[in-house]
Amino acid sequence: MYEFFKKAIQWLGWLVLIVSAILVIWLFKDGTLSDFERFKTWVAQYKILSPLIFTLIQIIQVVLPIIPGGVTTIVGFAVFGFWQGLLYNSIGIIIGSIILFILVQNFGRKFILLFVKEETFKKYEAKLESPGYERFFIFCMVSPVSPADLMVMVTGLTNMSLKKFTMIMIWTKPISVVGYNLIWELGGKWAYYLFGFTKK
Repeated sequence: MYEFFKKAIQWLGWLVLIVSAILVIWLFKDGTLSDFERFKTWVAQYKILSPLIFTLIQIIQVVLPIIPGGVTTIVGFAVFGFWQGLLYNSIGIIIGSIILFILVQNFGRKFILLFVKEETFKKYEAKLESPGYERFFIFCMVSPVSPADLMVMVTGLTNMSLKKFTMIMIWTKPISVVGYNLIWELGGKWAYYLFGFTKK
């Protein structure tokens, strides 16, 4: 049964990617994504539901790491603006990380191996024995380019309390979210510069 769930999650990951690609293509053809102001208007029509739905998506993409979280993070900033985007991104990712941490505390390695290859897991599990693991974990949570979800799961195997984990998330995730947005913006500017594009 365990192997069945493992395979099912792998196939679900591919299905999510395919459906996401189809949805993006459809929204481009519809004009919703090609005209970003129209996209923002489309999102805004749902009023208070928009941030709630977005936050829920961020929670889900952390708990079930089969949705590309980087994409949703950037969409949050683009649609809601910097401060609201930071707030909704941070809340969703923090709540999702806490849920993920609790799941690993309760179900252990078998839960992690549903989403992560065993060789990859062992590579990070080995770091648990290092005396500076907690500092390493905090650094990964601050960094916008670290495998954050994997590190959260591995940390769920430690004796770290939920209270301490939650405080680390509250202090570090907003920093990493801002960092990821900056990297995306700078990367976009470099792409325009290197390939000779001009913004309209």
